[in-house]
Amino acid sequence: MADVKNLASAGEGKKLIEWASRDMPVLKLIKEKFSKEKVLKGVKLAACLHVTSETANLMITLKAAGADVGLCASNPLSTNDAVAASLVKDFKIPTFAIKGEDNKTYYKHLNAVLDLHPNLTMDDGADLVSALHNDRQKQLSEVVGSTEETTTGVIRLRAMAKDKALKIPVLAVNDNLTKHLFDNRYGTGQSTIDGILRATNILIAGRKFVVCGYGWCGRGVAQRAHGMGANVIVCEVDPIKALEAKMDGYQVMPLIEAIKKADIVLSTTGDKYVVDEQHLKAAKDGVILAQSGHFDVEINKQALKKMSKTIKKVRPFVEEFFTGRKTLYLLGEGRLINLAAAEGHPASVMDMSFAGQALAAKHMWENRGKLAQQVHTLPNELDQEIARLKLKSENVKIDQLTAVQKKYLNSWKEGT
Repeated sequence: MADVKNLASAGEGKKLIEWASRDMPVLKLIKEKFSKEKVLKGVKLAACLHVTSETANLMITLKAAGADVGLCASNPLSTNDAVAASLVKDFKIPTFAIKGEDNKTYYKHLNAVLDLHPNLTMDDGADLVSALHNDRQKQLSEVVGSTEETTTGVIRLRAMAKDKALKIPVLAVNDNLTKHLFDNRYGTGQSTIDGILRATNILIAGRKFVVCGYGWCGRGVAQRAHGMGANVIVCEVDPIKALEAKMDGYQVMPLIEAIKKADIVLSTTGDKYVVDEQHLKAAKDGVILAQSGHFDVEINKQALKKMSKTIKKVRPFVEEFFTGRKTLYLLGEGRLINLAAAEGHPASVMDMSFAGQALAAKHMWENRGKLAQQVHTLPNELDQEIARLKLKSENVKIDQLTAVQKKYLNSWKEGT
């Protein structure tokens, strides 16, 4: 049971999966342990994630742990069709994903993995949890919990919890320190620039590069763009983050001012209409628009289409919008550019994120029935374990606290 583009491409996909596995040593160590202990034996697990070679290695790990796994795509443009084919043909994992699938097919695939009647779900954007709560409420009693991969999904889930609409516990893997450090800063920083370059083949050096949002992802992109010679401008709504960007050496100003001089505008906020109609009207001729948030809502595409006289595709991932007075370029249909036009994060980055997902699934299953119906963070000791495994795989040794130091840190009596 599956729906992929072409099973004949499975051989190519298997090579990609094996190549990624070479750079995922932490997940490999977890797989070895999980395979022996069968920590997820009897679990039905539905996953809605970007169908990449790295995700394939996570699915293989979960299956080795004893789980019955089903996978669908979390974004219409993020699927690697060859990898999807290999998961079905070589690893017997039901996969429902086709790169470029339309909205109707996307939700058909999402419902296909829910038809497996999962006990655990694994999300990147909270679409599975949303579908369970809105359309398939009878299945909620079968689900012991979910894990969430991305900031956008966590925002969505915390809003549900605040409204007391969340009926299952969720582990926010996105909030792991090891995930933030590697995935959001280093991963998004590099892969976003990679996506922009693959889509456009422009020179970054000397360009005015506007980054909307200075969270972990925005910091990473700003750092990489600056390192390539761009003049980076940061736009923020949070005064503390804006101050941090200023102290890090970037210009800080409202987007309505920045977009008048911008060559590239990138949104990394996870919020809606960050680049809105007023900004599009004020934009400099020839501006390139892109986003790295999960959902394609950060740039007001409807307003952009409405104000344009002609729209045409000028490169595989570049659309040209001509308003009659100026031209604006939208990358990757306004979807997350690192996966729409490139390959997403390097395997060594996803190794950390997916180590968190694997440990979160184990933790959720072992604590079924014990966790409140809210958004939880992974226990600190598990986050520490991921970091320890990463250091071990890199053959890096660190210091240990002495008995005297431990006693001092736990005492309040010793002072000046």
